[in-house]
Amino acid sequence: MSHNDRLPVRRSRFDDARPRRRRSHFDDDVENIDDRSVTRGRRPQPAPLPAPLDDVPVTGDRWSTWDIAQHGPAPYPKWLVTDLAAVDAELGVVKTGKEADVHLVQRAVPGTSQSCLLAAKRYRAAEHRLFHRDAAYLEGRRVRRSRETRAMARRTAFGRDLLAGQWATAEFTALSRLWRLGAPVPYPVQLHGTELLLEYLDEPDGQAAPRLAQLRPAPARLCELWDQLIDALMILIDEGLAHGDLSPFNLLVHRGRLMLIDLPQVVDLVANPQGHAFLARDIQIVTDWFTGHGLPAQIANAGLSRLQIIRDWPPVP
Repeated sequence: MSHNDRLPVRRSRFDDARPRRRRSHFDDDVENIDDRSVTRGRRPQPAPLPAPLDDVPVTGDRWSTWDIAQHGPAPYPKWLVTDLAAVDAELGVVKTGKEADVHLVQRAVPGTSQSCLLAAKRYRAAEHRLFHRDAAYLEGRRVRRSRETRAMARRTAFGRDLLAGQWATAEFTALSRLWRLGAPVPYPVQLHGTELLLEYLDEPDGQAAPRLAQLRPAPARLCELWDQLIDALMILIDEGLAHGDLSPFNLLVHRGRLMLIDLPQVVDLVANPQGHAFLARDIQIVTDWFTGHGLPAQIANAGLSRLQIIRDWPPVP
């Protein structure tokens, strides 16, 4: 016997049964494979996973998105439905615009009396959207990534999508801020992507609250609405903000109360170098409407003097 034959045999861990390993779902799949596939030399394949069931409510168009959205200011209004079992149903289009469309949505819990109406403001996709003069409005707003800043400046498809998200976020933030201050704005319910859900402002007969431009108020009523407008502008100015696109078409009269709407382009009076120009234009447009509908000059001037923001503001003729 040679010297090598007398050497002890080194045992390997593979000589005995392999160490047990944690069982996985793949093992179960392999055991269920037809043995014929193995004998034919084909590699066993795991059994296909079952197709997911469509998670669609029996009634309505979708489940409530409350659980995945950014919420408005707390405490939440009592009329708001926050139950996760609620469903949203589309009831039609309220308003169409260049940047966004507003839809009427009913959020309700099936089988109960819990229900509320919401205005769903949905900013359009890049290829169907036209933001006008947005470069001036965006002065003072910054994003962290230079790539995103360049994309928005060049108006690429990616940049326009970023702008849509920025408009929606700006409006939601402004509405939340003003709501907390008691400003006359609809309650901002939630923000999810580029969809902003708002309190739906309707009249006792169920119709949507009319725009100021649609009305021809009596003299006493006109003066009352003017005072409400000055009060609202004072809240904005005290917060260093201007509406940026204020007009009789962006003012609603909801059950006797003047309401500010459409604030995606809200302007920071400090950060935006054109902030005071936007404010002056806002004031000029609404003042012209009120005086053109019979508001006495002395009442208009008394209201403007309360703003105390533009020293050389010309008197109303």
